[in-house]
Amino acid sequence: MLALQKTRPSPGFELREVPEPGVPADGEVLIRVHCAGICGTDLHIAEWTAGYESMGAAMPVTLGHEFSGIVERTGAGVPASMTGLRVTVRPSTTCGRCARCRSGHADDCTGRVGIGIGRAGAFASLVRAPAANCHALPDGLAMDVAALCEPMTVCAEAVATAEVAPGQKILVVGPGFIGQGIALLARAAGAEVVVLGREDAPRLEALRALGFRALVDTRDVELREALAPLAPFDAVIEAAGVPSLVAACLPFLRKRGIFTVVGIHPRPAEIDLTALVRAHQQIRGSYRAPPRTWDAVLAFLGDNQDTMRRLVSHNIALADAADGFEAARSRRASKVLFHLGNRP
Repeated sequence: MLALQKTRPSPGFELREVPEPGVPADGEVLIRVHCAGICGTDLHIAEWTAGYESMGAAMPVTLGHEFSGIVERTGAGVPASMTGLRVTVRPSTTCGRCARCRSGHADDCTGRVGIGIGRAGAFASLVRAPAANCHALPDGLAMDVAALCEPMTVCAEAVATAEVAPGQKILVVGPGFIGQGIALLARAAGAEVVVLGREDAPRLEALRALGFRALVDTRDVELREALAPLAPFDAVIEAAGVPSLVAACLPFLRKRGIFTVVGIHPRPAEIDLTALVRAHQQIRGSYRAPPRTWDAVLAFLGDNQDTMRRLVSHNIALADAADGFEAARSRRASKVLFHLGNRP
C-alpha cells in the first residue's frame, strides 16, 4: 500500500510502497482509513523543527493521526462485533505499565506513543490502533467530517482550559484550523470572539464566511492599534505557535484573566512576569483532551456538518501529498484532507 512516511531525522517525507499491516495485536483493530487530515504537528515533523527527536527510533514511520475509517479486522480480546464499525481514533496510546496507568490514571501515562509519530499512522490505506482508543461515529456523521474530530477535541480542551463562558470577550491568536475550531466552540459557548492573524487572508476569509466579523490581520494594521479598542479580553487563547505573540498579547488580557497556550513553539517565549503577577493573571497550557471529550465533539460535528466542511479547503488524494503540505505550510489551507477510501 502507498504510505506517507518520515524516513530520517531531517526535513522532508517520502511516499513509499509498504506492506499492509498484518493481524492486529491483542486488544487492537485494523482500520481501513477513509479520510485523514494534515495537522500542524505533521508540518513540524515534515520540516523537522525541534521537539520530535524521539521519533528517530520509530523511523521509517507512517505519519497521520487525524482520521476516520472502518474496522476491518479485530485482534484477540476484541469483540468481533467491532468489525464494520465506523470509527475515529484517539491517537495517543497508553502503555498500561507505568505507575500512572497501573493506578487507574492512564490519561497521565508516562509511556505514551502517538499514532503517526511513534507508531504507524493513518496516511495509508490501513492502520492498526487499540480498540479502546476507538470512538464509534454517530449515525449520520459523514466520514470526512468525522476525520476532524481529533483537532476539534484539541480546540474543545483549549476552550475548557480557558474557562470560556457566556458573555465573555475572547481573543483567539492564530486562524489556522485549531484557531478556527476554537473560535467556533467559543462562539457556541456564548462568547464574543476576536481572531488575530498575520498575512492570513484565506483562513480569515473562511471565518468571515461563517459569520465572524472581528477579524484582525496585522499585515494591514499594527497589533496594538487593532487590539487596544477591543480590550480587555476575558481570555486569550494562543494557537499560532509564535513566541513573540505571547508577550505582545498579554497586555490586552484583563486582570485575573486566563492566557491559554495551545500552539507548539519552536523556542521559548519571553514575558513580563512582574506585570503578570500584578495583574493576577494566569498562563495555562492546553494539549490533548480526555476521552470523554471525544463523544461530545462527535455530537457537535454531527450537528454542524455543513459548517465544518466549509473549513476543509483541500480534498486530495494521498499521491498529491506534496501539494497538500505546501498548501498547509503556506497558510493557503484551513484544513487539508486526504481521501483514502471512497468519498462518503
